[in-house]
Amino acid sequence: MSNVFASKHPLVLHKVTKLRDVKTEPKKFRELVREIAALLTYEATADLLVEPRQVQTPLAVASGAELQEKIGLVPILRAGLGMVEGAWGLMPSAEVWHIGLYRDEKTLKPVEYYNKLPVEPTVSVCLILDPMLATGGSAVATVDVLKRWGVKKIKFVGIIGAPEGIRLMQEHHPEVPIHLAAIDEGLNDNAYILPGLGDAGDRQFGTG
Repeated sequence: MSNVFASKHPLVLHKVTKLRDVKTEPKKFRELVREIAALLTYEATADLLVEPRQVQTPLAVASGAELQEKIGLVPILRAGLGMVEGAWGLMPSAEVWHIGLYRDEKTLKPVEYYNKLPVEPTVSVCLILDPMLATGGSAVATVDVLKRWGVKKIKFVGIIGAPEGIRLMQEHHPEVPIHLAAIDEGLNDNAYILPGLGDAGDRQFGTG
């Protein structure tokens, strides 16, 4: 699992523990999702390409760097929406493109219902945002969509991952790095992550 990165940052560990707590209400849950997303995005973007740039300070000329790559944030609807603000806060010039997928409760397969990507790619790097990497079906399907769009550099940024979802991603897209806050034990009979944190969408939007 050389391309799977589970954060060891103390702030991430602390916030994920609060996120898991059944007593955490939707408002606080959303805040934690946003904060964790920002921390994970910071880690996931450590290898972005930059080019040299000089700027004039009040005192002298300073050598610096400017991002060379154009970033796209791709939240998987609906749970991924809560991660956008945290990532966007670090990269306010990033484009946001939504992919709508839901899991068929009988087949457990992803069904695409929303995709408004333009014909040609407008970004060079895409960060897929989804709090839960459970079966991995939605993540794999989203990478498929982005590859067909023409994006060459794709990363997955999630909060909780299951070994089953990680394996499926690596089977289909072994070159896509997976950045997570935690890797849990596995899936239950309903394909929910254990111990997990419940339904991330319901807990964010108060619909559970």
